[in-house]
Amino acid sequence: MTDTKITSVVAKEENGNIQITFTIPYPLVSSTQEKVIQDYAKEAEIPGFRKGNAPIEKVKGKIPTESLIEKSLARILPEALSAAINENRLRPAIYPKFELISANENEAWQIRAVTCELPKVILPDYKKLIREGVIKTPKEMPKEEKEQKVIKILLDNIKIGVPELLVKEEVDARLSSLLQRIEKLGLSLEGYLGSVGKNPEKLRGEYELQARNTIILELTLNEIITDQKIEIPDSQVDEAIKASSADIKLAESLNTPEQKRIIKSVLARRAALDSLITLI
Repeated sequence: MTDTKITSVVAKEENGNIQITFTIPYPLVSSTQEKVIQDYAKEAEIPGFRKGNAPIEKVKGKIPTESLIEKSLARILPEALSAAINENRLRPAIYPKFELISANENEAWQIRAVTCELPKVILPDYKKLIREGVIKTPKEMPKEEKEQKVIKILLDNIKIGVPELLVKEEVDARLSSLLQRIEKLGLSLEGYLGSVGKNPEKLRGEYELQARNTIILELTLNEIITDQKIEIPDSQVDEAIKASSADIKLAESLNTPEQKRIIKSVLARRAALDSLITLI
């Protein structure tokens, strides 16, 4: 019997990242490539043949090697990843990044996936921390200042080992957003950095600190949501979407199950933070 079983090896790193190395038997690679080539053949336009009627060998010769590998892995990896996650009881925080290690003819292919898990958060007596940390705070302090005090207390006292991959993802997203804003203003990154007196290294360092603190705060508030059994009704989510109705495209983009789930999470964290502010 031909062996087509994919094997995987999981390695957890000290920085919180998780590596999953897949070994894909060549018989499975070969059969998958045949299916990919057949799909190409249906749309292929080869001189001398009607569309979709060219011989498979001629179609195969027209497919770039990189494209054939990419399309084949796109068919194989989702199921392999799901099996590895279930077998090892992993809880990936982000979709893995895949790296092709080897893809030689007539040999098993090897692919490495890199992801990370959300760290476990152990809450201290956070209500006591807030009360003690702001015992001398005047009652008339604006809500915004109280909020910043609460956030600082949480960040100073709750230590969470955030996976580096998670921080990198957040930093890259912030940098991408910044570049888009700069381009809209007709500026270059170098020009912008010069105007604010920073270099790329300093900017990335600042973003890394901000990203780490943001992740820690969100994870902490998520635990507080669970601890306080905070629930956001669907009606409140609908009200938040309705508030953006002035921008029709924005309102439409928010009115999806995934976006509603995100909005509900944001509102729940807001409610958790507000509950801490009332302790001051």
